[in-house]
Amino acid sequence: MALKIKFVCKMAEELVLMHDAGLLNDEELLLFDYANRKRNPHGMLPYRTYDRFVLEDMNESQCLVEFRFKKEDIYNLAVALRLPEVFRCTNGVVADSVEALCICLKRLLYPCRYADLIPRFGRPIPQLCMISNRVIDYVVDTHGQLLGSLDQPFLSRDNLQTFADAIHQKGAALDVCWGFIDGTVRPISRPKENQRAVYNGHKRVHAIKFQSIVTPSGMIANLYGPVEGRRHDSGMLAMSGLLDELETYSFSPTGQPLCIYGDPAYPHRVHLQCPFARRAVLLPEEQAFNQSMSQVRASVEWVFGDIVNYFKFTDFKKNLKIGLSAVGKLYIACALLRNAMTCLYGNSTSTYFGLQPPNLYQYFNRQ
Repeated sequence: MALKIKFVCKMAEELVLMHDAGLLNDEELLLFDYANRKRNPHGMLPYRTYDRFVLEDMNESQCLVEFRFKKEDIYNLAVALRLPEVFRCTNGVVADSVEALCICLKRLLYPCRYADLIPRFGRPIPQLCMISNRVIDYVVDTHGQLLGSLDQPFLSRDNLQTFADAIHQKGAALDVCWGFIDGTVRPISRPKENQRAVYNGHKRVHAIKFQSIVTPSGMIANLYGPVEGRRHDSGMLAMSGLLDELETYSFSPTGQPLCIYGDPAYPHRVHLQCPFARRAVLLPEEQAFNQSMSQVRASVEWVFGDIVNYFKFTDFKKNLKIGLSAVGKLYIACALLRNAMTCLYGNSTSTYFGLQPPNLYQYFNRQ
């Protein structure tokens, strides 16, 4: 989509230059412009008839419905993300930080076309596309390291011990488990090339995969990916280098090793625990252990569901085409925005364990 928009904009620019140079007269310019609009009917949408976007003109309910954030919190989010005052695209299009953030949020909220955003923002499709992509690029490039390392203030040893205590109080057999690990399969449109590499035989879809650690405070502590859909969870674990990080940071204030918990696909290590393997007969103690951990482990699925439910564009596989758009980067941006929502409003996981997420500004500024 982005390549097509760039081509149309470049062609329109060349036609204007040819007209200015006297190579085309007025009638020829209009004829070429008409032919271009027939091939690109969205270019005929009357965006100039709509007013430009002003957030102050919207009420609280409209902001929550269209952007998932309260009006005041949109300003707070722009500050916490350290968005530049102005986003300037490669073709010179300019948008202030609040408008650009709102364009991106509304685009990710639901599987909509850029044409559907015109009445709200009063901008043509090429501008909406470029501005949205610029915000996603900035958020991932600036804050992506928050999901790439366990060396974070909100994952301090004191907090890890608090997480382990909260999980144990919910009936978990382990008293040293501070989080849960799982892989998620995100379906995409079937690519024209390398279909076998992204085909997931278990889910029977073409997909990309991510590996995530979720804390009982409802935060995505670590996100690795995207990788090809055919990869096994254990292979993704080896690729991520997560075990080395756990051996460095996963300890209590007294130096006791702490662990995360995953499904049977993961290997058993000091810092990574998993259920007792299925066999003909499990001892009663083993069955009780598996059941107690399974009940609390379900919380990781709630957070995966939150990302998809609040940013449904990530679940519309027909428009997720690798090679034409940054599908993996889009999901990472949604994970960061979901963390921002958790910091502001909490979620079902943090409520279930009775823990308070970190402050929005402290999280994004690593304080």
